[in-house]
Amino acid sequence: MNAKLDFSILMRPEYLKMILDGMVTMFELTLFAWVLAMVIGIVLAVVRMTNSRIAQGFVAAYVEYHQNVPMLVQIFLWYFGVGTLLPAGWQQWLNAHHSEFVFAFIAVGLAMAAYMSEDLRGGIRSIPRSQIEAARALGLSYLKTSRLVVLPQAIRIAMPTLVSHTVLLFKNTSLAMTIGVAELTYATREIESQSFRTVEVYLMATAAYLAISLLIMTAGGMVERRLRIQTR
Repeated sequence: MNAKLDFSILMRPEYLKMILDGMVTMFELTLFAWVLAMVIGIVLAVVRMTNSRIAQGFVAAYVEYHQNVPMLVQIFLWYFGVGTLLPAGWQQWLNAHHSEFVFAFIAVGLAMAAYMSEDLRGGIRSIPRSQIEAARALGLSYLKTSRLVVLPQAIRIAMPTLVSHTVLLFKNTSLAMTIGVAELTYATREIESQSFRTVEVYLMATAAYLAISLLIMTAGGMVERRLRIQTR
């Protein structure tokens, strides 16, 4: 006889708390990693605009590494490798402040920065060179030209791919469970191991990830329409 699905198991106070705490941690991890990815991505895109072959080579190497090495390996490298190389005082501080969370958002953020920088690079290449030359002719420095003329337009042009990679970043935060970050996937596994209701628990997690991904895409689409460059 087939067993019936029983989602009421998820309403138990202890399980509900684990789910809510996991979602909060998931959102925090996504936010920290996204901010880091955008900041580093913008810096890399601006550096790649320079005429320095050394700087361009460094950015190219950074992008190739992070796009071709699995993110799970990068998370392990930061948590099990880089963490052990830090001074003892730093290690003690990190251990007291959830080192697994810190290394997870750093690894995910740095990896996704490679994708964000390429998105922005594509946007920058779409801007007519004459605009950059005109800004420099008006006396704007390289950094001011990047900040006031280039990046605002590049972000608008790259918005669709930036939104797609934001969704990818969000989904990749689930890999943090492998080093003990108690986000939604970690909570899901713990509830399943205690309740043995595999189908119900993983259907709940699937629905949550799908709903949030669609929400991010919808919000990104709204922002894209507001920022879209109007052409006549």
